[in-house]
Amino acid sequence: MPQQPSASILAERAQAEHRWPAAIGVIAILVSYAVLPDHLFGVIRYAVVAVCVALLVAVIVINPHRMVKQTAWSRRLGLVLVLVIGATNQLLLVLLISLLVQNSQDGPTLLLAALQIWVTNVIGFALLYWEFDRGGPVVRTQRSRGHLPPADFRFPQDEDHDASPEVAAHSSKSSNWLPGFVDYFYFSLSNSMAFSPTDTMPLTHRAKLLMGLEAFAGFVLLALVIARGVSLLG
Repeated sequence: MPQQPSASILAERAQAEHRWPAAIGVIAILVSYAVLPDHLFGVIRYAVVAVCVALLVAVIVINPHRMVKQTAWSRRLGLVLVLVIGATNQLLLVLLISLLVQNSQDGPTLLLAALQIWVTNVIGFALLYWEFDRGGPVVRTQRSRGHLPPADFRFPQDEDHDASPEVAAHSSKSSNWLPGFVDYFYFSLSNSMAFSPTDTMPLTHRAKLLMGLEAFAGFVLLALVIARGVSLLG
């Protein structure tokens, strides 16, 4: 039978996560929205940027340095922010696909926009995974392991406790490791490039659906960009 975490690990809390890695990811997305070509989303994108900036400022005020406080409202604001970004990314993807298949003459601009949307999609899904897994960034570190919600993802560190000592030192069981935004960003990047799980596995239906949507979007975008590039070369 698999070994259970010790009582001390179950009762121990992890160090609160820094706010700024995720905040920088949101800022990068908003900058990308602002510099997209005008025929992608028009002036509506500026309204989206304004709403997201307001939400970002609100969540930063609540937790300016480390993710240590959470109220019902702060949780809702964080979820609304990542959901607005996620929905905007998917709408931009649909608009871009429409322009790519219409054989628009502005090929180089569309290819650059495709790269921008792919990058924002990677960061956007990382934010979704970060907000949903194990109750979110505050709950993950401010509750003891015995009181965490069920995990959406299984990371390598969650099962490395029986590896060699230098590897096991970083495991969840040995060091009370918990995933942070950088872990979710790497996972989102690898999923978008490989179109499948790499070292991190989905455990719940919502995790599998989100990963499937990200992989499908990345695959369709890559296929159309390659086709568009070939047509430009021809």
